[in-house]
Amino acid sequence: MEFDAKQAAARIADLRKKIVRASDLYYNHDAPEISDFEYDAMFDELKRLEAEFPQLDSPDSPTHRVGGVASEKFDKVTHPVKMGSLVDVFSEEELEAFVIKTTNALKDAGYSEKEILYSVEPKIDGLSVSLTYTGGKLTLGATRGDGVVGENVTENILTIAGIPHELPEPLDLTVRGEVYMPREVFERINEAKFAEGAKLLANPRNAAAGSLRRLDARETAAACLDIFVFNYQTGNLWADGHSPASHAETISRIRELGFHSIDIRSLAGTPEEAIKTVREIGDTRFDLSYDIDGAVIKINDLRQREVLGENPSTPKWAVAFKYPPEKKETRLISIEANVGRTGVLTPLAILEPVRLAGTTVSRATLHNIDIIRQRDIRVGDIVIVQKAGEIIPEILSSVKEKRTGAEKEFFFPDFCPSCGERLIWDAAEGEGALRCQNPACPAQLERQLIHFASREAMNIEGMGPAMVRGLIESGRIKEASDIYFLTEEDIMTVPKTGKKSADNLLAAIERSKSASPDRILYSLGIRHVGKSTSETLIDHFGSIDAIFDAGTEELAEIQDIGQIIAENIKAFFSLEETRRLVDRLKAAGLSMVSEPKASQPGSSKLEGLTFVLTGTLPSMTRGEASDLIKQHGGKTAGSVSKKTDYVLAGDDAGSKLTKARELGITVISETQFLQMIEEV
Repeated sequence: MEFDAKQAAARIADLRKKIVRASDLYYNHDAPEISDFEYDAMFDELKRLEAEFPQLDSPDSPTHRVGGVASEKFDKVTHPVKMGSLVDVFSEEELEAFVIKTTNALKDAGYSEKEILYSVEPKIDGLSVSLTYTGGKLTLGATRGDGVVGENVTENILTIAGIPHELPEPLDLTVRGEVYMPREVFERINEAKFAEGAKLLANPRNAAAGSLRRLDARETAAACLDIFVFNYQTGNLWADGHSPASHAETISRIRELGFHSIDIRSLAGTPEEAIKTVREIGDTRFDLSYDIDGAVIKINDLRQREVLGENPSTPKWAVAFKYPPEKKETRLISIEANVGRTGVLTPLAILEPVRLAGTTVSRATLHNIDIIRQRDIRVGDIVIVQKAGEIIPEILSSVKEKRTGAEKEFFFPDFCPSCGERLIWDAAEGEGALRCQNPACPAQLERQLIHFASREAMNIEGMGPAMVRGLIESGRIKEASDIYFLTEEDIMTVPKTGKKSADNLLAAIERSKSASPDRILYSLGIRHVGKSTSETLIDHFGSIDAIFDAGTEELAEIQDIGQIIAENIKAFFSLEETRRLVDRLKAAGLSMVSEPKASQPGSSKLEGLTFVLTGTLPSMTRGEASDLIKQHGGKTAGSVSKKTDYVLAGDDAGSKLTKARELGITVISETQFLQMIEEV
């Protein structure tokens, strides 16, 4: 589509907002909403428009930035060598143009064509880190952050395979690598989450990033992360001060020092050779034990790299070729209505098995009935399937031209497929959802108990789907609190469970009694109350018992809760069954009261002031801003009212900003907010 200057300005502004939001979710929250391919397409369009309309370019454009920002949770680190990103190309024509342009530039500088070689290797889909060694000992591990300033995650880095704590020689150097989660580990975690009815991890990259940035290094260790070191940054790779001549030489030396490094690498001298290698890597990418999102093509000779130089945020001597997501056709055999732990029915597509993105896919989520109707998907259709983020199978569309007339529309049943009770339409569930309201529904009980025992909740190792199902069928557990009154004999009623397994499970149950109140609250499975909201509630009330007495309006005023979630919480804590459940958990020895937190350095500069946060802030998340407000004596609320003193607004601020203006509430920017804290 051709744009005039006015249309281009509007499109550029829209793309920048979307890219900033997507980048923040991806890098800083490890919770992407769109696929890498969609993000790359937007980024590429923005670059092209800025090049076509240079008067509309801006230094603060996302195209001039790298990655995320350093979190306040960790100490900040300034990298000795900038950790830049690469220019992306999406077609073989673009790759060919890069090789020709770079080769010609080097020939103009006096190099012969035979001297110019390109290293072609997979682009690992992980989290970029730098590792610094002093006297041969690992002294610093840091995330990339914005490329200049990252986060000190040394304690977590020490738990990762492939990173030596001490080198065989007393060297001072910094190397760069990509931390990743092996595909087998990722699939194992998601299989457990699927069985629990929990939200699946989006992709291995974000799973790795989230695990590496845990405040508890034990959680990082449990994620079984690994690393591929792919670059020498600064310092000495050899004790005698030898300077490497090529990228291949540095990688060989990096391996000698004990680092894990990717073993797929080829040298190409022509565009044809580079494209051939990129194709070969693409053909085998789903057979690898780790995820890649492209291939990197870079000049092998380090002196030639110096000749070519760098752009403000990217090197001129390398590009990343991005692969599109794989799509396949298969037949939709049937659609099953699954009952979740909150009673909501979700349609699940049963497919003829098809090999897709490295695994055999036979099921795919259809989300809700609206998606099925919008995409006109019918049982018996030939459908197009891909993996969202190359992980979660989804149906994109039906292939209508291949219909035979035998295809049938899908309709939800009138009665619950698990317990037989009549289903009701719950309009409060977003756009509406079909729900089973029977609290004794076996499908709900099983999923509730699996969620309760899951790693992110009570973390009861050994209480998996088979064990939960067996204990329900034997009548040993009818609610979560029954878990804490099980005996060895009860557990051994489950088929194929011996004395040792029973004793191990009892020990795991005993260990779970030390869980914090926010984990206990999360494990109860309240609708729309996840880990973050559970932490917020306990921070606010101090105990689970105190939540019983909270009113809906008080709950709605808490940061990031709002009216609908407040009503869900109030409804849950108004049930007699909830009171009985909590009392039984307390009787079993679980603590419902939060331990007092160590006071954080701050001030009383914001004492007595109430803030409402809205929109995307330039350099911090709303959670981090909320923490700063509390440190300085202020408090936050989830909605704007006459009691609000300030609204802290960022980009894409919505209805809260409008209401603040209607009520005459003072609206401040992040800069003004920081000035309030820094003022003496």
